[in-house]
Amino acid sequence: MYNSPVPPKSELPTSAQLLKSTLIAAGVAATLLVTVVLPSEYNVDPTGVGKVLGLKQMGEIKSQLGEEAEADRQRDLKKPVQSHKPSTGQQSSSIGQFFASLFVSPAYAHDGKDQYDPQSGETSVKLAPGEGLEVKLEMHKGDVVAFDWTANGAKVNFNHHGEAEGASVVYEKGRAVAEKKGEFEALFDGEHGWWWRNRTGDVVTITLRTNGRYGDIKEYR
Repeated sequence: MYNSPVPPKSELPTSAQLLKSTLIAAGVAATLLVTVVLPSEYNVDPTGVGKVLGLKQMGEIKSQLGEEAEADRQRDLKKPVQSHKPSTGQQSSSIGQFFASLFVSPAYAHDGKDQYDPQSGETSVKLAPGEGLEVKLEMHKGDVVAFDWTANGAKVNFNHHGEAEGASVVYEKGRAVAEKKGEFEALFDGEHGWWWRNRTGDVVTITLRTNGRYGDIKEYR
């Protein structure tokens, strides 16, 4: 077995050298914290270096996404829960439908087709600076809607999604988008639509055009 020789004391770093190395490492870490970590993670740029390097924009995006996520959570908590107590006749009808459904094959109980008549519509909403707003369509599984929305010359953040009790889906989302058009199919019964956030300093008008099978159009602020 080969044992490497123990270095003499003269070759070992002194306490002063170790202290110096520690201070240098701490200084480098502090510099990286101030110039890289704070701007890119927390949108804090005390030196201005983060803006020059483009890191502050990353921090701004993360801060906005965090604010929007919290706004979404608060909005969901404030959404009214709609309840409707049927009359006696309606209760009897509902009970009859329930027992009838027991004898209907699951494949035909609800195929998601032809639940709503085809229709076209145009919805226009205004967003103040920093404001978020949601427009949703009542849809059944399998319903297809073609859409076209524009921020009329401005750019907004958006999230195209669907929600129902026990189900949710995100079809698409984006940041600083001026317009969008396409077609989507509802993956389940529920409300499907768009949420927009105005991050500009001016009022923005969103114009949404829809064409397809859907029911009521609802707006949430």
